[in-house]
Amino acid sequence: MSTQLISRKIVSRAAKTGLTVIFAAVLSACVNYAGISSDKQMAQPQAYATQQSIVQDHGHWPAADWADQFGDAQLKALIAEALKGNPTVEQARARVAAAAAYSETAKASTLPKVGASYSLTRQQYSGTALVPPPYGGSWQTENQGLLSASYDLDLWGKNREALKSSLSQLQASEADGEVVKLSLTSATARAYNQLARLYALRDIAQQEITQREQIDRITAGRIAAGLDTEVERKTAQANLATSRATLASIDGSILTTRYQLAALLGAGPDRGLAITRPTLSVGDEVHVPDNLPADLVSRRPDLVAARWRVDALTHDVKEAKAEFYPDINLSAALGLDAFGFGRFLTAASRTESVGSAIHLPIFDGGQLRAQLKGRYADFDYAVATYNQTLITALSEVATQLSQIRSTDEQLADAQAAQEAARGADQLALTQYKGGLANQLTVLNADTTALAADQQVANLKMDRRDQQIALAAALGGGYTDNAGSAAHSDAAAPATASATVSANPANPAIAAR
Repeated sequence: MSTQLISRKIVSRAAKTGLTVIFAAVLSACVNYAGISSDKQMAQPQAYATQQSIVQDHGHWPAADWADQFGDAQLKALIAEALKGNPTVEQARARVAAAAAYSETAKASTLPKVGASYSLTRQQYSGTALVPPPYGGSWQTENQGLLSASYDLDLWGKNREALKSSLSQLQASEADGEVVKLSLTSATARAYNQLARLYALRDIAQQEITQREQIDRITAGRIAAGLDTEVERKTAQANLATSRATLASIDGSILTTRYQLAALLGAGPDRGLAITRPTLSVGDEVHVPDNLPADLVSRRPDLVAARWRVDALTHDVKEAKAEFYPDINLSAALGLDAFGFGRFLTAASRTESVGSAIHLPIFDGGQLRAQLKGRYADFDYAVATYNQTLITALSEVATQLSQIRSTDEQLADAQAAQEAARGADQLALTQYKGGLANQLTVLNADTTALAADQQVANLKMDRRDQQIALAAALGGGYTDNAGSAAHSDAAAPATASATVSANPANPAIAAR
């Protein structure tokens, strides 16, 4: 081997080594995300103590048709109508469509782009610039047709992470739509139950009017017999008028509730006038599923939406980290370019180009670091939102269970009190009619019986309302099928991917 050849190899190696050193020096001088990270984690439902508050007793999760348990065909039809025609459902669908369009846009960024263009330009070229005579100084018609293609190599996964983030946001939007549906369904059922409550109270008020009319007639007979005075007669008439006013007030509340139901259906107020009296039954017995609270995170749509947003922001963090690395774009073009039309379609007019572009952030005044800090702040907020949503969900389930148990106990005592109060009321009325008691005794017994009837009616309606609220607290039949398949353990990977910090020594090889 000649000395000259050895010398050339040494120079070549030295040049490569020098380029490597320069490249490493440039990378080390580039912006980096050292010191920017997050230690926030999504809470596991098992981390919260619920063994005493939520006692599992071999129950089942609500089905999608959970409202059928009350045996009222009209309620089922109203819920279906509300889900079909309420504008809030349409708003949710529009948000899902927008999220789907955004995910399609993000997907397009990961694919090559190919385009075609044609231009026709009539121009007078300068005779003293780049274009030489005979074209310089004359008017020319330039025809140009190009077929171009470009592709971002996405070596650091920036576009791929943006796509993953958009897909997670799409899942969150779909879960938000389920939140709207569940809220609308439970609101319709509870308003319908309120209508049933008002009808039950109206029956009691009507019975009270009948009772007060009877007292008024007895009082009139006692006055004729010299046992009572006009004072008792006026008192009886006043109580009768009060009972009639109560009935009118309940009728007004019934009308208002009909209008509220019509609004929930997405219809005009006249639609509420066609709603007949509810015929709701007691409903199913309340039993808590054995897999609470673990499965609640995939059964409550608001929890699912919050979890998907954490997942989306995990990918947003990765995308922001990828911004610190070089971008490499490849491009190519093939076409024809000629003055005039005669030579446009000839081989001599062919034009070709191939190129690449590399963008390396070296100094940006802290813009990329600030952007990454913002993404981490959004991630921390999403984690905190998820954790708070989980706490709220567990509290709602425990609260509704507690209220149901309490109502059951109150109802047993209230029904016993109701039976005793009715007996006392009838006895007092009989004695008053026979001249063995005064009107005050009758009115006191009547008031007590009225209050007992109202309490029993309200407790029964409260019990059904709490059942509806419990079904909603348990997710109302919703299941996150996408999350079950793609995120069997969503919290761990989301946290792990977001808490990875930079390698301060070499940002080019920092974990992604």
